[in-house]
Amino acid sequence: MMEELVHPQKRSGVLEKRLDRFALVPAASALCYPFLLKAFHALVGTQAVTPSPLAVASATLILAVAFGVPFLGLALACRPTANLGARRLAYASVASPTLYVFLGVVQALVHSPIPDEIVWCLIWLAIAIWSQSARNPDAVPVPAVGRWRVLHGLTAAVLCLYVLFHLTNHLFGLIGPDAHASVMKIGRVAYRSGVGEPLLVAAMIFQIATGLVLAWRWSAAAQGFHRTFQVASGAYLSLFILGHMNSVFIYARSFLGIPTDWNFAIGAPTGLIHDAWNIRLLPHYALGVFFVLSHIAAGLRVVLIAHGVDRRNADRLWMTCVAMSVVVAAAIIAGMCGVRIGALAS
Repeated sequence: MMEELVHPQKRSGVLEKRLDRFALVPAASALCYPFLLKAFHALVGTQAVTPSPLAVASATLILAVAFGVPFLGLALACRPTANLGARRLAYASVASPTLYVFLGVVQALVHSPIPDEIVWCLIWLAIAIWSQSARNPDAVPVPAVGRWRVLHGLTAAVLCLYVLFHLTNHLFGLIGPDAHASVMKIGRVAYRSGVGEPLLVAAMIFQIATGLVLAWRWSAAAQGFHRTFQVASGAYLSLFILGHMNSVFIYARSFLGIPTDWNFAIGAPTGLIHDAWNIRLLPHYALGVFFVLSHIAAGLRVVLIAHGVDRRNADRLWMTCVAMSVVVAAAIIAGMCGVRIGALAS
């Protein structure tokens, strides 16, 4: 009793950590994610049905909320008072859109009779329980990421050539599938060759491994906004690339035996918007484009500051790149959803 009276602030701090009301919010938002997409599809319906203006407005709002799930996780990962489990749970929720696609593909591969939503909820309940059992270390050491970060950055610099070509290729979708196919045919001479494809896959696997190592180590302690964004976007991209390779190499080529062309990317013939399964691809793709460009920009910001560039100028450049990332992501998704430059001009 006397100790409690003498140390009331210490006791209050312990209770505050135990009663962190934001700790499970990322898991709750991730649990809601697939049901937001189901609600969107229920309002939009199939291509044969023309939704009312009210339904379109409601569906747009719901989709915006679904897009907000990873950004809510990003905001909660920035909290300096979050404990280790809550912080890593927040980082995990950032990857919800790409994880949900990954889950759907794996479910199809194993012919699972259990609906994706049920498996999804069980996974996130397990992650939430784990997050509550994770304990903060008594002393948080500075993450030893020097060599990993350099190797990760050097590999990323080389892969930027492929990434920029790949995104430019998708921008040609705004002209039409034939234009996209023509550009892709040129690129595949290099990255689908007997030498190019194994090297590309090996580099991607290395990026995944080093990216997850860096994300795990940096997430051990609270970081500033820019570092948190870099870690969160990197975690998203690691899982996005892993899922994308699974979809291309295992699901499409081996399991279905189909070409990974424009029709495969947009989920033809129903497309991204009007199919209950394919709608999950829309946030998955859009955020993939946004995060890959803004993540590259975040890495460039770190390099510029390390080489003496004024931090404010580096931050302005990063913000400009983030804005451009939004524009490019929106343009690519518009093309995948059927928007054409010629139609807009007319």
